[in-house]
Amino acid sequence: MSAGPQRTPALELAVQDVAGVRVAVHLGLERVELCSALALGGLTPSLAVVEAAVAAAATAAGAVGVHVLVRPRAGDFRYDADEVDVMVADVHRAVAAGADGVVVGALDDAGLPDPAVLDRLREAADGVQVTFHRAVDVSADPVRALDLVAGSGVTRVLTSGGGPRAVDGAGCLRRMVEVAAGRVEVMAGAGVDAAAVPELLATGVDALHFSAKRRVSARGIPLGQSEDGHDVTDEGLAAAVVAAVRGSAGVASLRLGS
Repeated sequence: MSAGPQRTPALELAVQDVAGVRVAVHLGLERVELCSALALGGLTPSLAVVEAAVAAAATAAGAVGVHVLVRPRAGDFRYDADEVDVMVADVHRAVAAGADGVVVGALDDAGLPDPAVLDRLREAADGVQVTFHRAVDVSADPVRALDLVAGSGVTRVLTSGGGPRAVDGAGCLRRMVEVAAGRVEVMAGAGVDAAAVPELLATGVDALHFSAKRRVSARGIPLGQSEDGHDVTDEGLAAAVVAAVRGSAGVASLRLGS
């Protein structure tokens, strides 16, 4: 006998600018993950962008939380002392600017969440929500990593279940939900679109994370490697994910009542 459907998951939109925040506000989403350089997996946004995003989110009739990604560079998640100091300072500044949460992560030499670094980042967060990001997916063992993070005071874990896309890691996501056992939220992210929604909802995750991004071509000569344009939030793509989630939740409710 299969488990009954979970509650409708929270929806988090990954955005890089104020326009993306306004899309989330218009669609009535729970929160945004604010970052820069989505093409690199996301990096820390500027303080001015954080302040503008917080101001834009405040115009929502409901609460749209702004959760700021703190990641100082692309590449792996093993950081030296200087990089950790920068991340701690960025967390402090994001919280002071009004962020509702921060999104962080670090791995140790064994390829598992680094408890010392995570403690510093959580303390700097000063009580706002903390999400451990997809460093979990490149850890030595994503399920073990989630289990370790679940006891660290983190609110949620963003993960693709170790797959290139969340649907590829659906089996692992199910195991993560079981291991989390309500101690930490499991949020599925990576390649999440409307078509992926039913399979991801079936895993029992607490939230879905998606970017709904569209590429805008650059004009003129490229200024750097892969500098062929930039990504923007496409409201139509975002609305399709929202409709898929709400439609799937409605069908599940009908089945429960039958």
